Amino acid sequence: MINNTGLVVGDDGSVVLVDMTSTEARNRALLAAVEGVTARRPRALVNTHHHGDHTYGNWLMPAQTPIIGHVKCREDVLAAGLLAAQVLTGPDYGHIEVRPPDVTFTDSLTLHLGERALELHHVGPAHTRSDVVAWLPEQRVLYTGDIAFAGGQPFLAEGSVAGYPKALARIRALEPEVLVPGHGPVRRGDEVTALLDDLEAYARHVDELAREGHAAGRTPLEVVRGKKETRFDRWQESERLVGNLHRAYSELDGNPLETRLEPIKVWGDMIDYNGDRSIAMPEGAGVVHPADPLGARPDR
Repeated sequence: MINNTGLVVGDDGSVVLVDMTSTEARNRALLAAVEGVTARRPRALVNTHHHGDHTYGNWLMPAQTPIIGHVKCREDVLAAGLLAAQVLTGPDYGHIEVRPPDVTFTDSLTLHLGERALELHHVGPAHTRSDVVAWLPEQRVLYTGDIAFAGGQPFLAEGSVAGYPKALARIRALEPEVLVPGHGPVRRGDEVTALLDDLEAYARHVDELAREGHAAGRTPLEVVRGKKETRFDRWQESERLVGNLHRAYSELDGNPLETRLEPIKVWGDMIDYNGDRSIAMPEGAGVVHPADPLGARPDR
């Protein structure tokens, strides 16, 4: 539940935050860090998607400060509630509340901080239905949210395996010089290309496993347990591959991209593969809205 956030200061001194984080203590530390950079209060907050490690601090923003996100981000923040804190019980969350975006868009939106433009582009479904990247074209800095993980396997069960390469292609087309992933170290220069190459290779790996397993009638868990070892197994959160195959199977079955997966089955298979019983299904999880944030391990 530790993610990257962003602070953009315009040439007129106006301030916009990109994402909050998960626990009350971390969010208050983030706001204190902002005060160490600028005396101006944030003019707005952007949510790149609905997961709790990016949105649980929304409630700490003043009521008059707009929170901006994709229209489906608002829907899924409200639907998921605080379920992530019930599933991922490692952190001490402190006090957290649900506050969804109150300014929404469907495709693109540009914020003007003086002469500095911050472009918001919807590139999902990929990690989720609502993925938004935040792009500073003049500085060539891109905040990707969880489209990009640096060092961990991407998680696509709430998004789209078919849509993920398209999201990566849109990121590559921007030609960022600095890429801030949702999790993991910032990438610069040639590191950006290398990361995108790795993520695209991972997407092909998932697609190939899914097509072979689906055609053979094997379950996602059987496929992952029986596959040959690859370099992707050394990336963190390897259990995500099971969830990604569940999403790929749904798409291969011809279901619409936004079809809701059965959370108890996806999460249960990930637990079985990982062997980590410290990740528990909360009571009633079989009947909750399946927009539950499954994007991180408790120790993250």
